[in-house]
Amino acid sequence: MATPGLSNRPNGQQQQRRFGITDPISTSGPTEFDVAKTRELEKYLQDAGLYESREESVSREEVLGRLDQIVKHWVKVISRAKGLNEQLVQEANAKIVHGPGADIDTLCVGPRHEDFFGELQNMLSSMPEVTELHPVPDAHVPVMKFKLKGVSIDLLYAKLSLWVIPEDLDVSQDSILQSTDEQTVRSLNGCRVTDQILRLVPNIQNFRTTLRCMRYWAKRRGVYSNVAGFLGGINWALLVARICQLYPNALPSYLVSRFFRVYDEWRWPNPVMLCDIEEGSLGLQVWDPRRHNKDRFHLMPIITPAYPSMNSSYNVSSSTLRIMSEEFQRGREICEAMQANKEDWETLFEPFSFFDAYKNYLQIDISSGNEDDLRNWKGWVESRLRILILKIEKHTYNMLQCHPHPGEFSDKSKPLRYFYFMGLQRKQGVPVNEGGHFDIRMTVEEFKVTVNSYTSWKQGMEIQVSHVKRRSIPSFVFPGGCRPSRPSKATWDSRRSLEAKACTAADKSSPEGKGGPDGSDDRKKRKHVDDDVENNSTLGVKRLAAAVSSSNEALEGSPSAIRVHSLSAEGDLPSASEFVGTGIGCNAPPQNAYESLERSSSKEAEKLAIEEIMSGPYGSHQASPQELDELEDGKDSLGNEKCCSTVESSSTPDKTAEAIITGSAPPMIPLLTSCNGGAVVPNPPSCLHGGLDELEVSFYPYPSHFFDDIFPVSGLIFLQLK
Repeated sequence: MATPGLSNRPNGQQQQRRFGITDPISTSGPTEFDVAKTRELEKYLQDAGLYESREESVSREEVLGRLDQIVKHWVKVISRAKGLNEQLVQEANAKIVHGPGADIDTLCVGPRHEDFFGELQNMLSSMPEVTELHPVPDAHVPVMKFKLKGVSIDLLYAKLSLWVIPEDLDVSQDSILQSTDEQTVRSLNGCRVTDQILRLVPNIQNFRTTLRCMRYWAKRRGVYSNVAGFLGGINWALLVARICQLYPNALPSYLVSRFFRVYDEWRWPNPVMLCDIEEGSLGLQVWDPRRHNKDRFHLMPIITPAYPSMNSSYNVSSSTLRIMSEEFQRGREICEAMQANKEDWETLFEPFSFFDAYKNYLQIDISSGNEDDLRNWKGWVESRLRILILKIEKHTYNMLQCHPHPGEFSDKSKPLRYFYFMGLQRKQGVPVNEGGHFDIRMTVEEFKVTVNSYTSWKQGMEIQVSHVKRRSIPSFVFPGGCRPSRPSKATWDSRRSLEAKACTAADKSSPEGKGGPDGSDDRKKRKHVDDDVENNSTLGVKRLAAAVSSSNEALEGSPSAIRVHSLSAEGDLPSASEFVGTGIGCNAPPQNAYESLERSSSKEAEKLAIEEIMSGPYGSHQASPQELDELEDGKDSLGNEKCCSTVESSSTPDKTAEAIITGSAPPMIPLLTSCNGGAVVPNPPSCLHGGLDELEVSFYPYPSHFFDDIFPVSGLIFLQLK
């Protein structure tokens, strides 16, 4: 049976190169609507200041040139100190590799015998143009953080078993990993992955524009932070690259809409991969949940394409995955509304109102005695915050969900302090009983023990964890230090919230509308946007599809309709600006019945295509509770520390005795307690779908000797459902 699609057209053009591990979902070229929307998107990004000016570009090159001079001078100084002859000194070299962005991410590739965190660190600290120097030698990826002429720089180091580093060194070759240690492999992986991504996408310009859009969107929506359990730059790049592979001839506006549709349909933990995982010849461990137990715990695996393939998103937790899934759904709904000209890009990029979204928050307050200590303390605490989320999820059996804010806050009236916040809510659909509690006192204290085990801890480094209600959120977290009034303009989120409440009220009044106790209908409530949001032309295409299917066997929804081949020649598509005045004739074949059908294929057909893409040898995997315990220890799949320092037993346990709260209330022990920090539901629950207003947090002071056998404490945190 012939596959309907571009490959069946009678013009005899060659099938274009396949990118990725599967055939694309669609190889259609852009429509006039796509061209117009892409032009709007590029203007929006330009107005948002996301494109570098020429002055900024020149400044960046100057800083990189200066850094290159510093590193090469350092190599020669060290070479002479080690007694090498002058010829070898002159040949000694280091290579700087960098990527784009507001901050400069650089990799220093040098000979094995050089002392990166010794002489170079001392050299940088003596330069007046270098400020805020912060070396992190024990990190998962060792890094030197500093500012050079006011520009933030992350300088990684890779030690190679070479005496001389050639200027034309190609770090993408697997042979460069020969005889390197694990830290060097991870340091090199960033550049190697970047090179591979650019090789594996069909159109680099469209990829870059789409990635710029998605990174901006993620920051606006509060889901851009690897350390907080969301996704970082490389994660978003890999997700965008996969969409570019699935729609190789699409423009950025269409790629953005398909990004949300595909990942809204994605069934995690099916992995996202740009290419097949290769075992390689060096014996390095690659990601494989079939063989490595710790890989089975990963909730949202996004696999790097360079050898050795790793999961770049190991920090994702149940709570952060839920948040991102809801954001993908929101993005999909808005993009579908944009297809009908009912919404615009401004709606998609509306910032998430974090401090309006929840009724209860955890506030983490850290402080130190001086700026250098605070910088080190801050980096360590940030790397441990995900452990608090994991512990809360585990100890409450995923019934209490955390939403970490990806940034930190400071109060000008309180120097040398930083604040972090986490939104708290009970999981939708969890059975509720009047008076039930979430007891997380042990969870919080365990977290503080972990944090205070910092090997570089110094006097004055402190951490406090407390509960704040929405109305008591400190004003310094808001722009200008002033709490905003309720917005007069209804946002997409506020409208959806009102609609969800209306649906809930309707369900409560209608026996047919009530969902099961597991909240299985909750997603349907949120996705009640009309399925006919697409414009009338789409309806016309569907009618055309019905006509075409009468003479062609099962075009829509059949497996054969999923694998589509292209007749376009290889090469990059022009940018959107080049389409002005050209309509849809931009090197793409004119749309016929097949192409119209393919481009506007039904949601069911696209869902089938995504299902086929997800099918593979790395099917769904489930981790054991023991694996969660290991992950909470901060280890990666190789058993290595992921964060800024190794964890050792604290020699000063009294440092862990910071009070969660202080108050004058008489000591008391709450009746509802759980020694393991688990959720306590004393009576058979009633099947009630709870909302944010039903979650209350109560504090109970208690005698300090109550847990003397474990560690001294002076406060409890209870989450009480009222």
